[in-house]
Amino acid sequence: PISILLILAALTFWLRYATDLAETHGDGKHRHDPDYIVTDATIRKVGPSGNLQYTLFADEIRHYPDNDTTEMDSPKLVYLHPSKPPVTISAVHGHLSPKGERVDLSEKVEMQRAATAKQQPLSLETPQLTVLTNEERAFTKSPVLITQGDSWVRGVGMQVDNKLQTYLLESAVTGQIESHTSKKKR
Repeated sequence: PISILLILAALTFWLRYATDLAETHGDGKHRHDPDYIVTDATIRKVGPSGNLQYTLFADEIRHYPDNDTTEMDSPKLVYLHPSKPPVTISAVHGHLSPKGERVDLSEKVEMQRAATAKQQPLSLETPQLTVLTNEERAFTKSPVLITQGDSWVRGVGMQVDNKLQTYLLESAVTGQIESHTSKKKR
């Protein structure tokens, strides 16, 4: 009788562990569903001194709690400086990092720098651009087209520094630069 009880006890423990299902949580933390959706959104970043660093607009923003990321439809990032021309960067889609320090833009990315007294407006087109918002820098490994007036430059890969207002194309660079002095002589 004791051996039968031991066999039944062993079978009971085996049956318990063999049929034990993983515990599933019903809180939704492991699903990739947005916890909030905002339409016609405006996000403003103010610096430590209280001045506005940039404004980010989007038709729709979706935040996902499982990886703390934010996806945007039709994002538009605007840098306004008192001493520099305004710069606007727009795209069809955007992805914002958890702390907002990086924005990955994709599909029809366009950057516009307004005209100044000495410079014509500058336009840039690329299929993908990563913007480091706090540093006011951007980069891509994709093809880029930059136009300013009748001048244009095309290349693959680019680094932008908005503070210094520099645009560095990395490879396969071709272009045509029109001089203002040559136009005046015509």
